Amino acid sequence: MKTSQLIRLNHKYDFGHDWYIQVLNIRDWSLFQLSISWNDCPTWPYIQIKSGYGSTVSFSFWAYKFGIDIGLIERTWRWDFEETELV
Repeated sequence: MKTSQLIRLNHKYDFGHDWYIQVLNIRDWSLFQLSISWNDCPTWPYIQIKSGYGSTVSFSFWAYKFGIDIGLIERTWRWDFEETELV
């Protein structure tokens, strides 16, 4: 794993499309993270604001099939664990 990276972009498909951008990753922390999602299954709308363990401030919004997540100074979202096999 790299110790730092300026900008990381990623796309993932898992019951819908997810696009991610992470800015200034240092070890396990990111200065800014943004995720935009379009899911296959609709859901009720909600807003969540979080601060505390692993995050300075985080904001989530979902409505129907659209979702957006924003995190400031927060633990880096990692998806590489899905690519490794359990022995």
